[in-house]
Amino acid sequence: MTKRILFTPNAPKPIGPYSQAVEAAGFVFVSGQIPIDPQTGNIVEGGIKEQTKRVLENIKAILEESGLTMEDVVYATVFLKDIRLFNEFNEVYAQYFHREPPARVTVQVADLPRGALVEISVIAFKKS
Repeated sequence: MTKRILFTPNAPKPIGPYSQAVEAAGFVFVSGQIPIDPQTGNIVEGGIKEQTKRVLENIKAILEESGLTMEDVVYATVFLKDIRLFNEFNEVYAQYFHREPPARVTVQVADLPRGALVEISVIAFKKS
C-alpha cells in the first residue's frame, strides 16, 4: 500500500506539522479544517454559518485535488465551540450533504485553533 500526500493552494496551508490530506488504501483522510480563508490566511468574519461554509469549501477544494466530491465523504468529525450553535451549523452542513449524508459525530470542545467556532475533518472513499 502506498500513500499520497495531497495539497492544494485552494485550501489553507497547514498551520502545524500535518498534511491537508493523505490518500491511502482507497480512502482520503482530510485533516481538520478551520475557517481560514486560503487567500488571506485569516479566519473568516461572521458567525457559525459563515465559518461552517468556509470550512466545507476548504474540504471541498482538498477533495477535488484527489478527484473526489463531497458525495464521496463517508465519515465526518465535527468539533463545535458551542453546542448551542448546532442547529445553525446543520443548516449550512445540510447544503453540502443533501443526498446520502455521511456518518458523523459532533462534539462540543473547550477551544479550537485561532478561536474558530467549528472544525471538521472527513474521510472520503475513492471508488476504483
